[in-house]
Amino acid sequence: MSPVRRCSRTACGRPAVATLTYVYADSTAVLGPLATYAEPHCYDLCAEHSERLTAPRGWDVVRLALDSGPARPSGDDLEALANAVREAARPQERPAPQAGASGAMGPAGREADPMEVARRGHLRVLRSPDS
Repeated sequence: MSPVRRCSRTACGRPAVATLTYVYADSTAVLGPLATYAEPHCYDLCAEHSERLTAPRGWDVVRLALDSGPARPSGDDLEALANAVREAARPQERPAPQAGASGAMGPAGREADPMEVARRGHLRVLRSPDS
């Protein structure tokens, strides 16, 4: 787990909830959700400092919607995962091993795991040891 990022304002130790970025060419300050990574030319702000933010005279402030909490999986995410598991579980025809080969070959020329039934990306479906 990564450490909690703190507000960039001097003497403020509260946790950061937003990231401030200046677009000098457009005279614009953009305040949005906390960036995934700390960037050298961005400023992380706590809730209090992000609410009280003002920009220099003549500048615009663009406030993007802040995240209200950790992202939760949507129904689409769960359905996509279920579909990937179903597809990986479908039996697939395997080519017969060539004469002289010791066994079926898996990806990268390695011998396939005899317990593996199917594979899709990093997901694998394995046979039950009882079958």
